[in-house]
Amino acid sequence: MRRSILLPLFGLIAASCSGGSATPAAGAAGGPPPPVAVTTALVVQKPMAVNVRAVGAVEASSTVEVRAQVAGELLTVGFAEGQDVTAGQLLFTIDARPFEVTLRQAEATLARDSAQLKNAEAQKARAADLMKNGLLSKADYETSSTAAEALAATVAVDRAVVETATLQLQRTKVFAPVAGRTGALLANAGALIRANDVAPLVVINQITPAYVSFAIPARLVSRLDTSPGARRAAVEATLPGAAGAVTGRVSFVDNAVDKTSDTIRIKATFENRDRRLWPGAFVGVVLRLAVDTHALVVPGAAVLPGQQSAYVYVVTPQNTAEVRPVIVAWTDDRETVIQSGLQAGETVVIDGQLRLTPGARVNAKPVEGTKSPRP
Repeated sequence: MRRSILLPLFGLIAASCSGGSATPAAGAAGGPPPPVAVTTALVVQKPMAVNVRAVGAVEASSTVEVRAQVAGELLTVGFAEGQDVTAGQLLFTIDARPFEVTLRQAEATLARDSAQLKNAEAQKARAADLMKNGLLSKADYETSSTAAEALAATVAVDRAVVETATLQLQRTKVFAPVAGRTGALLANAGALIRANDVAPLVVINQITPAYVSFAIPARLVSRLDTSPGARRAAVEATLPGAAGAVTGRVSFVDNAVDKTSDTIRIKATFENRDRRLWPGAFVGVVLRLAVDTHALVVPGAAVLPGQQSAYVYVVTPQNTAEVRPVIVAWTDDRETVIQSGLQAGETVVIDGQLRLTPGARVNAKPVEGTKSPRP
């Protein structure tokens, strides 16, 4: 009885084991792998601006640190800090009374010495007549002439002293040397001002026009036309978080390359009438060097870095992936210009490259807004 029960159970177990090995598992070796789903785009030939992107710093077209050239008490301030001033506008008035006194003293000394000179010249003329008539020795004449010449030199010194005193008196009024926006006021009425102090009274920045300074690779300088009379290259500056860009033109190219970065410094001038650019701000800069009318353009996502060179995955007519080395001319925003390695009309993969291997079958889906090159 016990043997008859065990035999059927053994047969059932054997049958179940043999049945599992006879049926092949899903995805086992012997069947082709499924196609890899990728997103593709066409290689397009179109005009493409040769743009260089950089980060620039806004600079004032003129920066002046206003200092007093004479010492004294500051009497008045003729502007409010942060106010726009015009060239020649009165900014500060320093107590002029000590300088007026000095000027009057110098003028009095000049008047005295001028009178003595007039008398000495008259005596010299009389001495000359007496010497001609033999009534005066030559030595006495030379003494009279020397006295007149000495007083003439003294009068010349007095005139210089008067001019200096006049100049010092004029310097008690401080005028704006340029038009621009004033900064923080560093001295108030009643303060004692020192001549040519280290700290300026105020700083004036001329921001209309404004400069934007940036650097580009030295190899691109040859594309800039810097000949006299040439129309300078256009430059666009964009403030972070601001809509739209302001346009200026290259106004300065440095005369030497920075060896540490292999770049050259460039300045662009912007009219800046709306005061969007402020000194010290950082802006995104786009320098337009030229326009390539027959550029081969692909989305930037299609180009991958390689050990030897950049490469892309090209979808062949057989819907397989082909690795294609390429040479990149330049990249502008989200588009890349290819110098060699591709032809117009070819299809490149822009998403899904990590799942691809050379020769793998692909299920290509064109990026939105484009058409598939084949049915």
